[in-house]
Amino acid sequence: MSTMLMSPATGRPTLADVLPNCVAAMRGEVGMLGLAPVRAAVVMLVDGLGAGMLRSRAGHARRFMHGWGRKHTAHSFPSTTVAGVTSLTTATAAGVHGLCGYSLYDRPAGLVRNQLHGWGADMDPYTWQLQPTVFETLRDRGDLRPVAIGLSAYEASGLTRASLRGAEYIVGDTIADRVDRALDAVASDRSLVYLYVAELDQAGHKHGWESDAWIERLEETDAALATLEAGLPDDVGLLVTADHGMLDIPRERQRDIPADSELLEGVVAVAGEPRLRHLSLGDDATRADAERLAARWNSAEGDRATAITRRDALAAGWYGDPGHVHPAAAARLGDVIVAATRGVTYYAEWMQGGQRDVIGQHGSVSPEETIVPLIRKGAFTIE
Repeated sequence: MSTMLMSPATGRPTLADVLPNCVAAMRGEVGMLGLAPVRAAVVMLVDGLGAGMLRSRAGHARRFMHGWGRKHTAHSFPSTTVAGVTSLTTATAAGVHGLCGYSLYDRPAGLVRNQLHGWGADMDPYTWQLQPTVFETLRDRGDLRPVAIGLSAYEASGLTRASLRGAEYIVGDTIADRVDRALDAVASDRSLVYLYVAELDQAGHKHGWESDAWIERLEETDAALATLEAGLPDDVGLLVTADHGMLDIPRERQRDIPADSELLEGVVAVAGEPRLRHLSLGDDATRADAERLAARWNSAEGDRATAITRRDALAAGWYGDPGHVHPAAAARLGDVIVAATRGVTYYAEWMQGGQRDVIGQHGSVSPEETIVPLIRKGAFTIE
């Protein structure tokens, strides 16, 4: 598969465009999305809701579907939560903010860092995430109120401190609670509200997005959206989007790579996601070593995956404009990146644990994973 086919240069906006356009609308300016002027704005991020998934379950999501134009989508890559949320909140690509995957190899420390759960004293969220957030900029300027609404379990997490810093964090432990808090926040203040919905993604991971459990959560979220939309003042805009979609991958389609396989020859760390593996070679590896490893993967896996060197992925714009990628972010990428293009996942055979029980998977380059809705509601509705 051509690297250009997997480039984010699809003509769609990216998640990095969402908050700046909301801020522009709140200041009476016109951004690339052409949003109408508003007093306040809500961005509802539904974790794990791909555009294709939503369309295929349209009968269970009538409020989502109402007024949603087919062209109203955005691109999110890497198609994983830490990258997508941070691109949204920093208005930058993953190669700029540095949270480029579920896990990444920290070469100076010799450790694979889990960027969802692995935060600690030696992985400071205030420095590991490389960019200021939109919320910090608004807080410092003082003219708009930045608000983030999420679960209590996430309030003090490393990812929250990395990606939502600068926002006033308000807790709501049910979707309905969070909608109520969002309506409170925009009742009179000039607030930019980030409203996070985790439950759909949780159901997809555990049961698969094609399950009845996922549909139940979709219906619950759709009802909450209806409540939110009905309660918005006339001068408040609402955008609904997501950080990624997903594919259901049963256990029999997990591909195990033996430790002595030529596909792991010279590899000192395996990171990333089961559908987007980062393979890091030793410190003395050359560009030719990376190219040979990528060639071995492409030969072995055929149309199941595409392997690309870090150098080529950066040049193709996978992680943002090549001229703006942060050196520290680039150093966290694998020497070779293996992107699943069919319904498979990849594990080194020694990898065990709960991740193998996850049914709904994401992270890679397919449209099912990378194309997310960008639905205009409230004062942002296009008549």
